[in-house]
Amino acid sequence: MLTEFGKIFAFLLIAIIFVIVTVFVAKLVRPARPTTEKLLTYECGENPVGSPWIKFNIRFYVVALIFLIFDVEIVLLVPWIMVYKEAQILGFVVGAIFLFLLALGMAYEWRKGDLEWVRPNPVPPTIKKPEIPQEISTNPSTPPLNQV
Repeated sequence: MLTEFGKIFAFLLIAIIFVIVTVFVAKLVRPARPTTEKLLTYECGENPVGSPWIKFNIRFYVVALIFLIFDVEIVLLVPWIMVYKEAQILGFVVGAIFLFLLALGMAYEWRKGDLEWVRPNPVPPTIKKPEIPQEISTNPSTPPLNQV
């Protein structure tokens, strides 16, 4: 008789074997006649323009990560509400802390400017060195500045 973990491992083993066999059979059965038409990138029936290897703006990844974080938050929050319904005030406090931390993270990203799509180019400040008047630096007969 299999234990509960044994059933899970058996299922995983069958799934891995199924994937390996499917990939192997597909390689054996498929025709291997590459042509230039088959090797072109498919762009919705249009002729491809330019290289398919382009750099994406990093802002796409930031937006995707923020979406993923809040999507997982919703996935965790809905069952949590059902479980902690009986916990009353303790469940409410735990949920409020969780939502507060998420809101704090969102405020941090917003304040940092990661949610702005078009960022202004900051102009670095220029610092000028103070000029020392010639008569102070070379004339020993002038009194010091604190006596003036």
